[in-house]
Amino acid sequence: MERRLLSFIIASTAFFFFYISMRVMFAPPPPPQAAQNAVQQADADDDVQVIDADSDESALDDAEKGDATSTTKGTDGDGEPQASDRPQLRADRPQWITLGSMDPASGYRMLVTLNSRGGGIERIELTTRGEDKELKYHRVDTRTGYLGYFAGEPADQATGVRVNVVGPGTPAALAKTASGDVGIQPGDIILSVAKTPVSTPADIVAALSKSKPGEEVAVEILRGSSNGESDELNANEATLDFVATLTEHPLDLVRLAQRGGEDQVEGNLSQLSCLMTLGQVNRKGIATNDRSISGLADPAKLVWNSKLDADTGEAVFDIKLSAAEMKSIGGQPVRLRRSYALKPDSYMLDMSVQVENLAKESQKLAYRLNGVNGVTMEGWWYSNKINPSWSRAAARDITYQTAADGWQLMTGCNVLKHARKNPKDTDEVIFAEDGDDARRELSYIGVDAQYFNCAYIPPAGSDTMSYFRRGTATIVANESKVKKYQEHAINTSFYLDSVVRDVPAGAALGHSFRLFAGPKDPDVVEKAGLSNTIYYGWFSWFAKILVSVLHTLYGIVGNYAVAIILLTVCVRGMMFPLSRKAAVNAQRMQELAPELKKIADKYNDDMEGRLKAQRELQQKVGFNPLAGCLPMFLQLPIFIGLYRALSVDIELRQAPLSSATAWASNLSGPDMFTRWDSWLMEYFSGRGVGWLGPYFNILPVFVVVLFLAQQKMFMPPATDEQTAMTQKVMGFMTLFMGLFFFRVPAGLCLYFIASSLWGICERILVKKTLPKAKHFDIDAINAASTSGGGTITTTAKKKETLADKIRAQITPPEEPTLPPNKRKRPPKGK
Repeated sequence: MERRLLSFIIASTAFFFFYISMRVMFAPPPPPQAAQNAVQQADADDDVQVIDADSDESALDDAEKGDATSTTKGTDGDGEPQASDRPQLRADRPQWITLGSMDPASGYRMLVTLNSRGGGIERIELTTRGEDKELKYHRVDTRTGYLGYFAGEPADQATGVRVNVVGPGTPAALAKTASGDVGIQPGDIILSVAKTPVSTPADIVAALSKSKPGEEVAVEILRGSSNGESDELNANEATLDFVATLTEHPLDLVRLAQRGGEDQVEGNLSQLSCLMTLGQVNRKGIATNDRSISGLADPAKLVWNSKLDADTGEAVFDIKLSAAEMKSIGGQPVRLRRSYALKPDSYMLDMSVQVENLAKESQKLAYRLNGVNGVTMEGWWYSNKINPSWSRAAARDITYQTAADGWQLMTGCNVLKHARKNPKDTDEVIFAEDGDDARRELSYIGVDAQYFNCAYIPPAGSDTMSYFRRGTATIVANESKVKKYQEHAINTSFYLDSVVRDVPAGAALGHSFRLFAGPKDPDVVEKAGLSNTIYYGWFSWFAKILVSVLHTLYGIVGNYAVAIILLTVCVRGMMFPLSRKAAVNAQRMQELAPELKKIADKYNDDMEGRLKAQRELQQKVGFNPLAGCLPMFLQLPIFIGLYRALSVDIELRQAPLSSATAWASNLSGPDMFTRWDSWLMEYFSGRGVGWLGPYFNILPVFVVVLFLAQQKMFMPPATDEQTAMTQKVMGFMTLFMGLFFFRVPAGLCLYFIASSLWGICERILVKKTLPKAKHFDIDAINAASTSGGGTITTTAKKKETLADKIRAQITPPEEPTLPPNKRKRPPKGK
């Protein structure tokens, strides 16, 4: 039985991991102050509002008061024309604005970097602090120190990196010089980091590659080159030597694909998030597969006016498209405006957009709003995101909910597949204006990652967004360059087309909503109306119970690794009576081994006869070969539930094995003992393509060694060549299974290690308490079977057979012969 038991356990486990592997393969916020009289959120029929013409002359518009019809054909760096009357320091250089802070005392949960090119979002970093004041969500794929995000670009001088933005509270903003200067500033030129000269942003990353959080690093900068207004140095230039204390990398939830570091995937394109453009002007709209109206300079690629309101904390962007620019598409002047606002202790970014009609007559107007892209895909080369459908999930999927369809998830792989199959219409429609009205009752739509979500949701006080006529899933990538083994790292996004409205002269079409960008923590997503984005899949009820137990144990011991081990001990301890029965069953299997060998010899060429004889023997001796399988079945839900918990629960992400070491610092991912991709061929160590990944993981090795040890210690000796071959195959299967275990979460490996050690100790202990081994006489068994006997055992005292018991019930036993003086006399008269 031990052989069959182990075969069943290994086969079941191998099938489960094979299945996993196949899946891997295959109150409303107030409108911006600058446009408070222009936009008031209402229902779809009231979203066109009259604006005050006098309020149009805001500070942002001062540079536009020249000749609106005169345009100088310049370039924005992407080949798009732009008007010369738009204010910027240089024609090809946008401005950056930050919202939020990394300072623990600020209370902010995010640091958002905005770019005036298109007025989009360039980066969102999560800066939430835990009870220990450390970053609650830091990057798990890097252990180097963090200096800050600079949106850097090579300086026009021979060397150096121009700083375009410095986030509040970052190590760069807190850096100091010996003379008392504080903070690196936009416009500075970074000359060296850690005494290493730098010329590109990649050089800064390389210079910090050996650093650790908490270390101090020297940063040499050049200050005085007109703070970016000109590349010509002036007499006030000076070289300053800063010292910065590095921190952990905050999770860059949204970033440009080209700044993905080692996770950068060929084919993915860099694009700002949440870009806005004109969707329709009168009869002219965006054609299929285009991203803007043909013949009109795309506002999403132009540099907008930007302003940070010091009183309200709102970042406001606007751009005017002149009569000359709009004439080519049969339109009149319009102005696009948008704003962002972020409050402390919130994962919500309040947003508003509007299109103002600056003409003297009404125009039919609509806008297109893109969603986020470049959402974190941490661990994409090893993680297994759970997907409600049988299709293969990606690191970034599109998730949405409408009144008609409920919660839906479109995998990034399917969106990519659609784009490849339909080159003339690469985008996949989610809902359209000619469909059911309930399908346009949008509760939310966003990009879903394994542990995080970025979604548009209605403003406070509203349940749906009914002002979009069309929603479409898309990819921000060149699909022809995305390699097959990296498809699940595709950069996925979406866009929304607003309703088309007849906007009178001096009025505007506008809406307000919010962008949620945060963790899939049950309490957090519930407040945002995104609870169903947390999906446990099969055995969800059990997985949730298991998560609660783990959290309870963690509250006692303060370490999730120890909590997993305690959970294993509790489970195996409760199953001890069943495990003991399994051990007894295994010993009886060993006792029957000699007789089974005789049967195998007798039916050497008759497999059917051999199996029949083995079943008859097991029945005659009262042996049930399935009696020892129950513990395995009871452990299977534990195994699946723990795997789902590690794949879904945000609290187990970045939970370390021990705070004393950087090894196994994320129980939801591989332990990453040491890197070996520098010398191991890419076929094995490449990200996505490699069987094993860029890290050598030691915990899966322990798991396989313990599995092999259990087989060696408890598997009965082979009785024939076939049995010996079967045992060898099982050993190879265990080694092969190690390949599937190699990239599973470290927490799951801890479960198997603890369970295997318990099983070994339990079997050794139980073996000492088992009854003395019995010898079964097959001849006696066959004789008893022929005469109608039942179970036969050969203990110290022979037990009566089943036939003896039957005879005793049919024929009363004869009375024993007694001496005359002991016999009972019959009564008188009888």
